Amino acid sequence: MDWTWRIVFLMTAASGGHSHLHLVQTESTVREPGASVKISCRASGDTFMKGHINWIRLASGEGLEWMGWLNPDNNVTGCPQSFQGRLTLAWDATTGTGHMELNGLKFEDTAIYYCARGHNTHRFHNYYFYGLDVWGPGTTVTVSS
Repeated sequence: MDWTWRIVFLMTAASGGHSHLHLVQTESTVREPGASVKISCRASGDTFMKGHINWIRLASGEGLEWMGWLNPDNNVTGCPQSFQGRLTLAWDATTGTGHMELNGLKFEDTAIYYCARGHNTHRFHNYYFYGLDVWGPGTTVTVSS
């Protein structure tokens, strides 16, 4: 099935009447080419999911690149074709933690990786992503030999 991915990044600041959710991510790391990296995203201060977990990365000199999403209610995931076969997303309900694992690392995978709570909808075989309103601090992954 051919999925079309459409993303609208709407970053809104949390206000006093908004969720007190904070996202805590894994510390930065260095990996060799061909290795894998696993980054965790844990909810603190409120229940994580009144939405989906999205993973986004920012490489030096590039724009934001959306990597995929996970619905913690049913563990359904989705990602662009460019990450299929290398990206695994998982949810641990006992700890309220999402995990993103990227395999077969390349030098161009050097980036800051963010998790963000998003609100996703599916319509006519298209996924729309909007309202990425709570972001983790980011995890820097450096791929270096």
